[in-house]
Amino acid sequence: MTFQPSSSEEFKAFTKSIQSTIVGFDGCLHMEAYQDTLNPNVFFTYSHWESEERLNAYRESDFFKKTWAQTKQWFADKPKAWSVEKI
Repeated sequence: MTFQPSSSEEFKAFTKSIQSTIVGFDGCLHMEAYQDTLNPNVFFTYSHWESEERLNAYRESDFFKKTWAQTKQWFADKPKAWSVEKI
């Protein structure tokens, strides 16, 4: 996710404040946030879920809708997301 330069610190604080809630969702095994070392306005979140169904339930939750609405206002570019499998 690419954020407006003035919003990067807000995003970092916000993510720290909600991380334990995300990990507390049924099916969330792990969640971390990363900041790009060359572009400090670019961030990545990595989460590990028991199943796609659990991830989708999280995405449909009121909590996700509320936090996503907050996060979207800070974007400088369209966010990208991937689902991956370990090989």
